[in-house]
Amino acid sequence: MYYSLQKLVCFSHIKFIGFRTVNNVNEVSHDMKVKKGKTFVFPSYCGATWNRTRDTRIFSPLLYQLSYGTPLFWCCKSRHFFETAKKKYRNWNFLKRVLFELIDWYYPSTVLMRFKAILVHLSNSFLTFARSLRNRMVETDYLTHRLDNGIRIIHQRTDSPVGHLGVLINAGSRDELEEEHGLAHFIEHSVFKGTKKRKAFHILSRIEGVGGELNAYTTKEETVLYSTFLTDYYERTAELLSDILFNSIYPEKELKREKEVIYEEINSYKDSPSELIFDEFEELIFDGHPIARNILGTKKNLSTFTRDSIFRFIENNYHTDQMVISSVGNIDFGDLLKLLEHYFGNAPAKMRTNGRQKFNNYVHQERVVERDTFQSHCMLGNIAFDVQHPQRIVMVLLNNILGGQALNSRLNLALRERRGMAYNVESNYSAYSDTGLFNVYFGTDRENLEKALTLVHKEFDLLRNTKLGAVQLSRAKKQLIGQIAISTESRDDMMLTIGKSYLLYDKVDPLRVVFKKIEDINAEQLMEAANEVLDKKHMSTLIYR
Repeated sequence: MYYSLQKLVCFSHIKFIGFRTVNNVNEVSHDMKVKKGKTFVFPSYCGATWNRTRDTRIFSPLLYQLSYGTPLFWCCKSRHFFETAKKKYRNWNFLKRVLFELIDWYYPSTVLMRFKAILVHLSNSFLTFARSLRNRMVETDYLTHRLDNGIRIIHQRTDSPVGHLGVLINAGSRDELEEEHGLAHFIEHSVFKGTKKRKAFHILSRIEGVGGELNAYTTKEETVLYSTFLTDYYERTAELLSDILFNSIYPEKELKREKEVIYEEINSYKDSPSELIFDEFEELIFDGHPIARNILGTKKNLSTFTRDSIFRFIENNYHTDQMVISSVGNIDFGDLLKLLEHYFGNAPAKMRTNGRQKFNNYVHQERVVERDTFQSHCMLGNIAFDVQHPQRIVMVLLNNILGGQALNSRLNLALRERRGMAYNVESNYSAYSDTGLFNVYFGTDRENLEKALTLVHKEFDLLRNTKLGAVQLSRAKKQLIGQIAISTESRDDMMLTIGKSYLLYDKVDPLRVVFKKIEDINAEQLMEAANEVLDKKHMSTLIYR
C-alpha cells in the first residue's frame, strides 16, 4: 500500500491537497495522470509479529505488532531514495533542492520559474510538514511493494554484512482436509528434495556452501521458507527460494526417505510429554475442528501421501495474494525489487477465493491421562481473542503478567520461587485468524499437583477480582515494552516478524504506536479480559499423571 501525494496544478499556483491510499504504484500513476517513472510515493508503515519458537511446533505468534518504520521518498524512475534523515531535514536548502528537482521532472521548463517562485509561499507549510515527518522517524525503515501477481514485498535495510530473506505463505495445517492431516508439514520437508534443475544436495549446497543457512517451518496457519546469508549472495538466495517454491518436483524416492525422517520426528514428540501435551490440549480445546489437529500428522496418513497429494494441496492453498517476501539486509530496495521481479514476478497470479472454516463451538472439557512419567504434567486454558480483536494487545499484557518469559511473572513466583513446586511453568497466548488460545503449562511432582492447580486458579482470581494498582500496572507495561524492544535486535527474527505482520495486516505500525497502545491499557481493561478468559467455569484441563 502506498500513499500518493496529490497536487492540483493551475496556471499560477500549486496546492497541496493531502494523502490518499492506493494499492500499488500503477494505481498511483493512473490516479495522478502522470507517467509511472515520475511518480513519487510514500511507502506505508507496516506491523510485525513475534514468534515464540521456530520449529514445527509453532502455534501462533505471541505478539503481532512489534515494529517500527521510517518513511522514504521513492522515485520509481531512477530507483533513487531520498532518505528522510533527521540531519537532512534540518537543512531547508536540502528540502528546497528536492522540490526544484521534483518540479524539473514534472513540468515543462517554460513554466519552471513561475513554480519556483511559488516555493516562497509553500516554504512554511512544507517545512512544518517535513519537521512533523522527521519527528515520527526512528532509525530503521520498512519499504513495501506489490508485484503484479499479488505477491507482496517488505524490506528493512540494515548496514549488516548478513542478509535475511524469507517467503511466508498463508497456508498451514488447519487448511488440510482430514485425509491430508500432516501434509502441510510434509511439503515443508519435501520442498528441498529436488527441483526441475537441482537435486537435493545441490539445493542444500547452494546456500550452505557459502556459509549461509536454509530453513523452513510450518504452523497452524503459515508455511515459511527462509535463509540467512552474506549480502553478496542476495541474488543467489532469491533465485533458490523461487526455484524451490515454484519448481519443486518432489521425487518419489526422496518422499519415501523423508517420511522416515518425519516418523522419527513424531516419535521424538511422543517421548516428550512436556511437548506432546501442547498438541493434545489443542485437540481438546478445538475438538472436531481442523485447527485442533497437530502439525506433524500421523504415521498412517503420512504413508498415503504421494506427489499428486502434494500438488493438489499446493494448487488449493498456495495463492500468490497470500504470499509475502520479507527481507532484512544491506541492499538497495530498487535493486532488491529487480531481483524479486525477475525471480518471483513471472509466477502466475492466483487469488484466494475460499475462506477458512471458522471455529465457534467451544465446550470446556477435563481429561486425565495415565502415563508412566516421573512428573505430572498439567495444562489448563480457554479460548481467547483472535488476531483482529481490539482486546488482543490487552491479552498480551495479561499473559505476560501471569506467566510470560520473565522470572518475576506471577505464576513463576507462586509455583517455583516461593514453593519450589515446579521447574517449568509458563502461560501462552496464541491468536489465530478467527479465534485464540490461552493456556498455562506446568510440570510438578504427583503429590503437589492439586495444590499447584489451586495456586494457579488463585492467581487467576486475583486478576479477575482485584484491579492492578498504578505502580503495578506501570511496571507491567514497562516490562513488556522493554521485552518487545529487545526482541527487535534479532534481525532474522525481525525478518520473520515484519513478514508475518504484513501477511496478516497488510501494514506495519511504528514501534512507538505499539508502545502507545500498551501505555493506553488501563486496569479496567485488564480485569475485563481476565474475567472473560480466566473464568474457572470455562477452563479446560488436561493432566498427564
